[in-house]
Amino acid sequence: MIERILIQGGHVIDPANKRNDLADVAIAEGRIVAVGQAPDGFTADRVIDASGKHVIPGLVDIAARMREPGLEHKANIASEAQAAAAGGITTVCCLPDTDPVIDTPAVVELIRRRAKQAGHARVVTLGALTQQLAGEHLSEMAALKQVGCCGVTNLNYPMLNTQVMRRAMEYAASFDMTVFIHPEDHALSNQGCAHEGPIATRLGLPGIPSAAETAAVAQHLALIEQIGVRAHFCRLSAGRSIQMIARAQYDGLPVTMDVAAPYLYFSDLDIAGFDSLCHVRPPFRSQQDREALRSGVSRGSVGAICSDHQPHEADAKLNPFPSTQPGISGLDTLLSLTLKLVDDELMTLDEALERVTIGPARILGLDGNGVGSLTVGKVADAAVLDLQQPWEVTTETLYSHGFNTPVMGWQLKGRVSHTLVDGRMAFELE
Repeated sequence: MIERILIQGGHVIDPANKRNDLADVAIAEGRIVAVGQAPDGFTADRVIDASGKHVIPGLVDIAARMREPGLEHKANIASEAQAAAAGGITTVCCLPDTDPVIDTPAVVELIRRRAKQAGHARVVTLGALTQQLAGEHLSEMAALKQVGCCGVTNLNYPMLNTQVMRRAMEYAASFDMTVFIHPEDHALSNQGCAHEGPIATRLGLPGIPSAAETAAVAQHLALIEQIGVRAHFCRLSAGRSIQMIARAQYDGLPVTMDVAAPYLYFSDLDIAGFDSLCHVRPPFRSQQDREALRSGVSRGSVGAICSDHQPHEADAKLNPFPSTQPGISGLDTLLSLTLKLVDDELMTLDEALERVTIGPARILGLDGNGVGSLTVGKVADAAVLDLQQPWEVTTETLYSHGFNTPVMGWQLKGRVSHTLVDGRMAFELE
């Protein structure tokens, strides 16, 4: 039996429905039945007192590695889904570089079954654009769409040539699938590990120029204009990329973009001590780039902020900087780092929450089901949030199995007390 729940006395903020006021939220049969006055005859099995707190839609994270199947020594779906729920995230999009790769319906079903067993968060998937992410033969996109993949991507793996990318986009367009693009010119990257600039030169680290990203963005935009495919640019790091895609949006191309939360706070200055926790791909770029990313998020041309969650075991970050594995564990801190943008006076609370709720839900095509909103009659994904509750990022306060984060030791604000997924209690703060 699914409980009938009344979230009482909270301040509701729902950017999708332009709602920002005190209201009760009534939930029954896994759906939101009222925001405001509960319907006649509604009797709650459980009442959650949200006085002095905010009630928000469950967050949607557009990019997270759950490490299962294939890399369970780093983390697994159960542990990372729990970390998501603890951070108010109710929908997580799993990327296809699992082992085996998400290029067949069987792998999608495996991940869905494991997520359902864990029960903490809804896990959706992106399918591989090419078989085995090898960049040569197209995947069976029709079959992947049929089992619910939200789009297709080749991640950072190189395509054989531009013609293969063109054919892949045309194939995706014929099934009305979004292509998720990680723009990188691999010849220009040349196996670098840091932003090409004075810091990398001084440290003797092989650099990756901004042009490795911007050249790829320009090439993909040309193909998108030719084909008309719906495309999303992922994890941008260069300010010039934001400008180019914003211009394409203005010109009417069906393109969107996201930025990972750590890129809004860190730059190449932070690798000065060979800090492997700041080894990411694409690399943290200059302070000017970081400010351009923050500006893009503030203006709304960047429609989503994600965690780009990549949990690692401790050993993965212990080698010399170029030999460490890139990536940051980010599920636990996504909400608080997004709220920090409000304290930094970069945007309003409504705008910040939009970037992590209805914004990514629209990009993934999940908004029609009510994901990312508190729409009456739709799925009941919600979180109860204490905006002012401080917390310190420590190994004790993180729920993820990955402790590889450069914000370790930071004092942040915003703690979730309750998270509901499909009307079921997925997380409750003890």
